[in-house]
Amino acid sequence: MRILVFLTVAAILGACTASSPTSVLDVNLAVQNPKFGDSDPVKWPSRTPWQYPVHGIDVSKYQGEIDWKTTKRGGVAFAFIKATEGGDHTDVRFAQNWENAGKAGVPRGAYHFYYFCRTPQEQARWFIRNVPKDPKSLPPVLDMEWNHQSKTCKRKPSPIEVRKEMVEFLNRVQTHYRKKPIVYTTVDFYQDNQLDRVKGIQFWLRSVAGHPSEVYPSQKWTFWQYTGTGQVPGITGDTDINVFAGSPHQWREWVSTHTQQ
Repeated sequence: MRILVFLTVAAILGACTASSPTSVLDVNLAVQNPKFGDSDPVKWPSRTPWQYPVHGIDVSKYQGEIDWKTTKRGGVAFAFIKATEGGDHTDVRFAQNWENAGKAGVPRGAYHFYYFCRTPQEQARWFIRNVPKDPKSLPPVLDMEWNHQSKTCKRKPSPIEVRKEMVEFLNRVQTHYRKKPIVYTTVDFYQDNQLDRVKGIQFWLRSVAGHPSEVYPSQKWTFWQYTGTGQVPGITGDTDINVFAGSPHQWREWVSTHTQQ
């Protein structure tokens, strides 16, 4: 009798598997709560990244050749890929990373690194020119942070100017892609420019030594970058790792709302 029951259940499960193809999101969430390595680990004072089940990465040319299939199997649920900077620079690995992440079934979005010596109009046009209009991709990201190492741009606008330029870029990109962009930022940039004054923004916050609720009091966030020295299968060397602010179910809902599957 036990054998018969087992065979019956197995047959039902097999039929379900055969008739219900696994979606990209189901595959990516097969590994939940992955605890990746870190070359410079932090002892979290209170709430840790491991409390969040959905983890992802952001990458650029500095990660080199990425084995996206291995990365996906290792527990990466999403990826944001550097595409452009300023009004005339593209990341040399963007096209390759964009294509290979898509082939591996990793939900991916593109980001633009803002340059304060180009107008927001120029930069929006450059991003649009270089990033495909893929309805299945994640929303575009605007990376807003100070670049103290820039050899070509020392301009540091006032907070009012920063917020105005940011909103102009976001509006133009949203109009083109028909998706509400995300803003990535750092603690000092957020505070210097009073970004909490900009309403209706989905924030992706960097905080590598404390939970965002401690570092950005009262600020709602969608993504949290918790390390820049993460170790992820399929990537040689360090990479940034992030979490989504919600459960696997909420992640599926968020992706469904912000993409056209």
